[in-house]
Amino acid sequence: MKLIAGVDEVGRGCLAGPVIAAAVIFKNNIPGLKDSKKLSIKKRQELSLMIMENSYFSFGSASVKEIDKINILQASLLAMKRAILNLSVKPVKILVDGVHKPDLDIDTQTIIKGDSYIDEISAASIIAKVYRDNLMMQFDKKYPNFYFSSHKGYGTKLHKAAINKYGITPVHRKTFKGVIN
Repeated sequence: MKLIAGVDEVGRGCLAGPVIAAAVIFKNNIPGLKDSKKLSIKKRQELSLMIMENSYFSFGSASVKEIDKINILQASLLAMKRAILNLSVKPVKILVDGVHKPDLDIDTQTIIKGDSYIDEISAASIIAKVYRDNLMMQFDKKYPNFYFSSHKGYGTKLHKAAINKYGITPVHRKTFKGVIN
């Protein structure tokens, strides 16, 4: 079995919350995979469970403090590197969604829109999105005035109105336009 890991991140464009990456190596093929953004919430959750049952997987994150300190691109790469290093098996090749790749001594290839047509990357996209969405729903309970469960930290009108009315929370990215003007 050739151990190929797909890697993707979610939350890069958000105003709040960490950036989350996932790495996935299949044990078995999984039908119905596609970019997580093109799936319903229900289908994403179903596939996430199926992926975790049929693969080696791990998550990596970069905190809001890390994002504000090193910038979102470097934080995304750090989250990806952590996800890869957290795998219980070492891949021989890594396929990363996008144009930037984490600094690792493993054969790594970047693929633009890889989450749309590389199953391992689609799987990573799906489990990372479900993981981060669940985290944002926990933040919603802690900060109910910000409606994190509805927008997941993205810069919607509702989210920006809450920032204008209530200020920011500790989970907001202070270096992002729209958080601090």
